[in-house]
Amino acid sequence: MQISRKMTIGQLLAIDTNIAAILMRAGMHCIGCPSAQGESLEEAAMVHGMDIDMLESQINDFLKDK
Repeated sequence: MQISRKMTIGQLLAIDTNIAAILMRAGMHCIGCPSAQGESLEEAAMVHGMDIDMLESQINDFLKDK
């Protein structure tokens, strides 16, 4: 399984709740708030000033190892 930057945080967490740890380590500490659930990974990365390519790659690498 691979994720896309267009997927919402809620969709990512539905795939694997352990993705939350990756997001938290990257500085996304608000992943549990209701508005974050409907935000795309790309939107969240932009709001938090994160490198979306790196974040997307980290999550996909994590899922590849499962």
